[in-house]
Amino acid sequence: MAQRRVVVTGMGCVSPLGLDVEQSWAACVAGQSGIGPITKFDAAGLKTHIAGEVKGFDPTPYVELRDQKKMDSFIQYALACAQMAMDDAGYRVAEDEAERVGVSIGAGLGGLPEIERQHKLLLEAGPRRVSPFFIPMVIVNLAPGHVAIATGAKGPNLSIVTACATGSHSLGEAWHTIRRDDADVMIAGGVESTITPLAIGGFNAMRALSTRNDDPERASRPFEKDRDGFVMGEGGAVLILEELEHARARDAKIYAELVGYGATCDAHHITAPDPQGDGAARCMAMALRSAGLAPNAVDYINAHGTSTSFNDYYETLAIKRVFGDHAKNGLWVSSTKSMTGHLLGAAGSVEAVFSVLALQRGVAPPTINYAIPDPDCDLDYVPNTSREGRLQTVLSNSFGFGGTNGSLLFRRFEG
Repeated sequence: MAQRRVVVTGMGCVSPLGLDVEQSWAACVAGQSGIGPITKFDAAGLKTHIAGEVKGFDPTPYVELRDQKKMDSFIQYALACAQMAMDDAGYRVAEDEAERVGVSIGAGLGGLPEIERQHKLLLEAGPRRVSPFFIPMVIVNLAPGHVAIATGAKGPNLSIVTACATGSHSLGEAWHTIRRDDADVMIAGGVESTITPLAIGGFNAMRALSTRNDDPERASRPFEKDRDGFVMGEGGAVLILEELEHARARDAKIYAELVGYGATCDAHHITAPDPQGDGAARCMAMALRSAGLAPNAVDYINAHGTSTSFNDYYETLAIKRVFGDHAKNGLWVSSTKSMTGHLLGAAGSVEAVFSVLALQRGVAPPTINYAIPDPDCDLDYVPNTSREGRLQTVLSNSFGFGGTNGSLLFRRFEG
């Protein structure tokens, strides 16, 4: 039996660059940074004072006021992104097909802000002050749970937690769910909102974050010689993945086709990537193999590109290993984290949105803050300015702690 084809028919996004897809994309291709001083709390006692915060988000259009206190901000982001994506797709779940519509939305750390707030209440005022909604406010699977309640989707309901690969794995497993005929539509993506004292302090303790506090807009500099760590971001994105004939039957707008997916593990170290880029290379190769495409079919890679010393170098090695001569002859690579910061569990889904729009609109976003090339990172990183060109196939990479890897392969839809 022929494999069912899966297309993208709707997208929603909240990011440090904007409160919807178009705002985020416009800032991205313009090379604007969404990184600035932390305003969510007083960061003076920490080494890092900067982050990519979502600015001006109002959950009220997406979540009733009485329900906002029952959910952490990552769940609010999920509901907002899902509603935007459904509206964009022009789709509502009919009762007679509800069991054929699923949700796959994950987060890397989940409700850390509310965990910190409720713990403070516990210590200062005692257990009676802990909210009765505390547990459903913070557990990761309440993001897809709330989205299912809001949309009426009664099919598979998944919540993947794979650190920084969460968004990509959520989309990839949704792709598999449709391909194996367990659903016709999947509401899929990743969300994150963990700019908190504990999260910043924890990553500072690992020496993972940039401390370029006096120059926040230039702090995230993937593949550049003077990079000094990643910048934490927050936000989310949800894509509507739909079986092709189902989309055609309702005359849906089609952004792109999701044609390949790879998922591997380094099995090497809890935080450091494999020093030969082995897991990342096998992941990209798996995505190509699942799509039946040769390496030279890929025009652009939205790289994981975190702005850390090890990740950028090892991802470069992995790309050269998989793509051979093509890696230095015609393949464009960039990291949009240079503008958004690293959105952890939301990174893969936000970058999937950027990858799909790069295909549809023929523009590769830049890697900004690329001033001094690192001789060990020697690919074409689309430095500082976006680049126009007809793109046919785009790969999006996400690699996470624990050695987990995810790669998504999108192709221009041409019928």
